[in-house]
Amino acid sequence: MTTFRPSEMSLEEFTVRSASKDPVPGGGGVSALAGSLAASLAEMVTNLTIGKKKYIEYTEELITLREKAESLRKELLACIERDAEAFAPLAEAYSLPKDTEGYALKMENCLRDAAKPPFAIMELCKEVIELDERLSVIGSKLAVSDAATSVILAHGAMYGSYMNVIVNTRLMKDKDYAAGVESKAGELLDHYGPKALEIYDSVLRRLTNG
Repeated sequence: MTTFRPSEMSLEEFTVRSASKDPVPGGGGVSALAGSLAASLAEMVTNLTIGKKKYIEYTEELITLREKAESLRKELLACIERDAEAFAPLAEAYSLPKDTEGYALKMENCLRDAAKPPFAIMELCKEVIELDERLSVIGSKLAVSDAATSVILAHGAMYGSYMNVIVNTRLMKDKDYAAGVESKAGELLDHYGPKALEIYDSVLRRLTNG
């Protein structure tokens, strides 16, 4: 596996790498990118709304939301590399003979570590969805379609990340630990998956009902 530094890549290079046989960026890294783009659109909605006379009463709240969106954008972008870094030891463990001394413990620890970045992506996307919920109400009507685009990207990123949690937990020998992680991830998905779709629909109604 060649060195992976997403911060040094163009979009073209990133997508070529993703399309290649290299294991990273895989579903986790691409989900993190989608989440970061979702946060960037939420941030854009705040920038396009702040200063508008019609929304002046929300200025202070919008500034707070903008700061949160910026933080989420950066955190999710950083998750691309974290996901890749967590996968590298797992890929190495997969290549070892199963009778290697300490194989089972090494594999278990690697699986746990590999499940952490996608779970973190889910938690961050939850926060993006919560931002979009508020922006769907107080965001400028000229920009609120971008809040809808943001929330549907966060929705996809959350589902993609969930799959990357499960692909690791299913192989864990400690079934109680695996079940705990899956339960927490499932709760996030069950609540925020439908919520994201509700927000998307609310924006659509706002735009089509005048």
